[in-house]
Amino acid sequence: MSDEPEKSRSRRSSLQTVWRAGRSEFRFPHSTLSMGVVNVTPDSFSDGGRFFDAAAAVARGLELVKQGADIIDVGGESTRPNAEPVSEAEELGRVVPVIEQLAAEVTMTISIDTQKPAVARAALKAGASIVNDVAANRDDDAMWSVVAEAGAGYVCMHMRGTPQTMQSNPTYDDVVAEVGDFFAGLLERLKQAGVSAEQVVLDVGIGFGKTLEHNLQLLAGLRRFTKLKRPMLLGVSRKSFIGNLLGAKVDARLPGSLACSCWAVEAGVNIIRTHDLPETLQAVRMTEAILARKR
Repeated sequence: MSDEPEKSRSRRSSLQTVWRAGRSEFRFPHSTLSMGVVNVTPDSFSDGGRFFDAAAAVARGLELVKQGADIIDVGGESTRPNAEPVSEAEELGRVVPVIEQLAAEVTMTISIDTQKPAVARAALKAGASIVNDVAANRDDDAMWSVVAEAGAGYVCMHMRGTPQTMQSNPTYDDVVAEVGDFFAGLLERLKQAGVSAEQVVLDVGIGFGKTLEHNLQLLAGLRRFTKLKRPMLLGVSRKSFIGNLLGAKVDARLPGSLACSCWAVEAGVNIIRTHDLPETLQAVRMTEAILARKR
């Protein structure tokens, strides 16, 4: 990644680190990175299967590039609460052709959103550089071996349970402390599996095994995770906790999503995952401009 002007970098946190993701390298401090979402699924909560067709998914990815995305996140299995899992073969058939075509047409960094090591491996061979893993709470290291062998970036997300069970009465004594302990332990396990800290980004997993109150506590406590000295990613775009709090349907949650994203930038989050890229980028850049004058 090319160095950006000092003025635009000055507002970021004092975190001095690098994130290595295959051929891509991101150095922080850096202006907030954007991760645009391409759901190659028929049952996504956010877009209702609009990009299930491979051609539509590729077109969406190219649109995100034009809109200014730093990373394109391609997923072939919905992880919304109670979503039905899909077979490995089905997921491969959905995402690999899309990633191959995007990789052939753009130089943008591509991420694969998957829980399956075989899908991650195929996606990385097809041109992805990052594995976005909602199931970083896994018991085995098969996924981590794939990440280590490829030198890929790894977004490890905290989730309690699985997408099918995660919202069945999740409980914590102190959700911020417990998620922090999870990350600290996971970083050590990843190191033992051959994944260096420089490959890792942390995601607190808003909406994954958390109640509305847990999500709000995590957002309020985001800055506490900076002590782990790894970049952070936040995905809040259109999520149900916004609707539960404000009574907003999925297509009316953009203002709440933007509020959370701006708050996250102030708290030191480095990457925002979003379905609404132009609006999010405008809000984030405005937040950065204000913070640059404050600090």
